[in-house]
Amino acid sequence: MLSRLFRRGPRPEPPIIDADPAMDDLGLRAARDRAHTTGDWTALRDVVAETGTDWERRTFRLRVLGEDASTAEGAWLDDWQEAAPDDPAAALIYAESLHRRAAKARGGASARNTTREQFAEFQALSAQAVSAARRALDLAGPDDPSPLILLLNGAFAGRTVDTPEFDAQATEARRRSPYHFELHLTLVSLYCEKWYGSHARMFEAARTVAEGAPAGANAVMLPYLAHFEYAMREFGWDRRDRTSLAAVATYFQRREIRDELDTWAAKWRAGAPHPPGRAMTCRHWLALAAFLGRRKDLARATFAEIGTHHGGTPAWGYFLPGAGSGFLAAWEWAHE
Repeated sequence: MLSRLFRRGPRPEPPIIDADPAMDDLGLRAARDRAHTTGDWTALRDVVAETGTDWERRTFRLRVLGEDASTAEGAWLDDWQEAAPDDPAAALIYAESLHRRAAKARGGASARNTTREQFAEFQALSAQAVSAARRALDLAGPDDPSPLILLLNGAFAGRTVDTPEFDAQATEARRRSPYHFELHLTLVSLYCEKWYGSHARMFEAARTVAEGAPAGANAVMLPYLAHFEYAMREFGWDRRDRTSLAAVATYFQRREIRDELDTWAAKWRAGAPHPPGRAMTCRHWLALAAFLGRRKDLARATFAEIGTHHGGTPAWGYFLPGAGSGFLAAWEWAHE
């Protein structure tokens, strides 16, 4: 209460959440909106092509377009595939759309809170996504890692982690783009305890790529995800209440955790400015860790960098009742 009475200046209004997964990639948003309103899929072809060999940005745009194609607004993809059936970008977007549909079918609940019907649909759609990704790989150029990353995602349903095929795909994807954010996000996620690994393997994967990546690379921030996954599993599994949040906050206030996260943040910021897209995800991770660590000034400054671009960042829902409501609750706390 006293902090409010003695605050300098008016308290800012909470942001209106912009859940667009394209976040601050305004070129992508404009092209997609044009496709929605006019049916002009060529705008999307061009916005993908302009990424050139910036593989991380290409994968981000393909992923966002795949998510859009999985909705009722994605009719533009049918026109694109009819006009250019062997276009590698269209093939990858189609595969991504199947992967998104599979994820939606399963839902975000833990295994014991997921029905057999949900698992069955998840498995069926994931198998279709893998088949489509194999075709996209055949059509793609020899250096594009995007279809390989999508094939690796098939391991969530196929339980194929550590098979010779999985290892070969991961090795080839690393050759094509050694510090690709989406690639290593997939691997860290697969190696976490809630899927097919352990805390130790997850942290090793995240820290190894963060250490090797150049300053400014988004992959430098993957240890943040590892800490979120660890804290959720240890202190908030199937729980989103005051008790679990307090336990998570205690973890993120530990000196060794804070110091490690600050080290990765400094390395990431050393490469600024960052292009639109996944860098916004990294800012959300910074803000979430600051909130959980009760570092109000850092949280407030990071929220200012984020603005309204929530983008449906799922990590906010790891410890709070929902991703959107969690983001707003943390924002409110930072601006008290």
